[in-house]
Amino acid sequence: MNWTKNFPQDFQQKRGYSITPWMPVLAGRVVKSVDASEKFLWDFRKTIGEMISENHYDVIGEELHKRGMKRYTESHEDKRIYLADGMDVKRNSDIPMSAMWTPGSLAGGSEEEVRSQGDIRESASVANIYGKPIVAAESMTSVGKPFQEHPEKLKRTADLEFASGLNRFVIHTSVHQPLTDKKPGFSLGPFGQYFTRQETWAEAGGKAWMDYLGRSSYMLQQGKNVADILYYYGENTNITWLTREKLPDIPAGYEFDFVNSSALINAIEFKNGKLTAKSGNTYSLLVLDETAKNMTLPVLKKLQKLVKAGAKVAGTKPEQSPSLTDNQAEFQTIANDIWKSANITTIDKISVKPDVIVSNSTNKILYRHRQSIGQEIYWLDNRGDNPSDAEVSFRIAGKAPEIWNAQTGETKKVSYQIKDGRTIVPLKFESWEAYFVVFRDVTTKKSVTIATFGEKELQKIEGDWEVSFQENAGAPASATFNELKSWTENADSGIKYFSGTATYKTTFKSGSGLGLAIDLGDVKNIAEVIVNGRSQGTVWKKPFKIYLKEALNTGENTIEIKVTNGWPNRLIGDAQSDVKAKTTFTTMPFYKADSPLLPSGLLGPVRILVRE
Repeated sequence: MNWTKNFPQDFQQKRGYSITPWMPVLAGRVVKSVDASEKFLWDFRKTIGEMISENHYDVIGEELHKRGMKRYTESHEDKRIYLADGMDVKRNSDIPMSAMWTPGSLAGGSEEEVRSQGDIRESASVANIYGKPIVAAESMTSVGKPFQEHPEKLKRTADLEFASGLNRFVIHTSVHQPLTDKKPGFSLGPFGQYFTRQETWAEAGGKAWMDYLGRSSYMLQQGKNVADILYYYGENTNITWLTREKLPDIPAGYEFDFVNSSALINAIEFKNGKLTAKSGNTYSLLVLDETAKNMTLPVLKKLQKLVKAGAKVAGTKPEQSPSLTDNQAEFQTIANDIWKSANITTIDKISVKPDVIVSNSTNKILYRHRQSIGQEIYWLDNRGDNPSDAEVSFRIAGKAPEIWNAQTGETKKVSYQIKDGRTIVPLKFESWEAYFVVFRDVTTKKSVTIATFGEKELQKIEGDWEVSFQENAGAPASATFNELKSWTENADSGIKYFSGTATYKTTFKSGSGLGLAIDLGDVKNIAEVIVNGRSQGTVWKKPFKIYLKEALNTGENTIEIKVTNGWPNRLIGDAQSDVKAKTTFTTMPFYKADSPLLPSGLLGPVRILVRE
């Protein structure tokens, strides 16, 4: 993969000198000097990278276009010998693509990999600079956790993808399932999260989950992305390597896009006081990564042109070219000239105020900002399991904010104060909650207060529950539960190992008919709530609380709660030595008889809440 018959001619054309005298370096010899040999090797790798982009990715795209087709391009991911620049291979793709795995899947630990955030941000940067509306990613991939993922667990990863710039999910995996009587069915070996029609919650919670992802993606496809900083990451440097431990240090309240040498030279100009991309997106500051101390002469000359035009630049002063093609004396003269300019600054002296300032929050709050005609669309994401209040100040004035909730589809007015050219909004976030704050209606009011209210318990729903179980799943047709606890604690093995949907049913009396919401307490993992025969909706994350669509009856009420868990418990049950007839089928043995069971069912307590 690092040689072709015509490579010497291609090398001569691209680098401007013959490869022949330097061939011994490829066998580990030194030619002229160690420094010169290293520079040749840099040129060698650079040439291969350019040829991969041009002769592999671009040719595939050209052939697809001839056939009326389009190209997604996913490239680096992790731990791969790969010499092409990630932004270069995606710059001509129709939809730049990337990847993010669920926590613990590849690197272990309880967090998503930082390099995945860099990977998605690379694709988003390509889209933002070159004017592509869609940013995709192989999404929520897992390994070692077969069939354990469900919407509540997946949301934190999906939201981190949004925060990194994604607006279209390519969910991993959606394996073809031709056999309806073999469940959970086929898989891509150990890799998941097994997103198919034969997942236990495909019908029970699939629509609610897809609604959330769909609404959020739609909103984040509107208009154009807003970012204040361009971050130049160098040449012959992979973003997934650069971000293997952390993202670049960017001041809080600012968003950034990556930019590589090709984009900087060919797709960025300085116009009307801003760094302006080919797409029309604008930036206030160019930041150079420390790897920019090695910079080729064409990039340095473009940097000089931008600075002379008025662009502000912060970061490492280039020291030398990594290439044999460049004259070091000329390089030094240009670098010294650039660094005499008053436009060389530091990152903390960016000329615009922060786009978003978050105060008084116990959790980290991430954001994205899209700008469309007449609208400023901010998406905010609580990165914590616990609820948190926050005061959020937005770099906008003269428009009233509204909260748009992609989980419920509801919109509502919110209190705000306009001061010093900013709008300050008090917000509350539930566990791992994300929503949009949209500015669209013009206002002259400097302050608006919307009445808020609390909630208190009206009554607990206690007593016996009649529970019916999905047919042909190894459980009895029904059972009576006199307390709410995990199915795994039940003496009946059919219930203990049950996977699927069980319906809890009971009656309760309401003295006044009042009722604002029903709080289910803890649920493993998804629940649909039906009151007096009418569905109130589906809940799939904490808090498992659903607001009533109509008042309760004064007197007797019936409540049904359809609860769905995942496949692991039934797979473990089918692995028991005394099982004569299995009810499941997989293409590899994911679980053993002694694998730990997962808590399942309605754990409660179930409470009726009223306005306080």
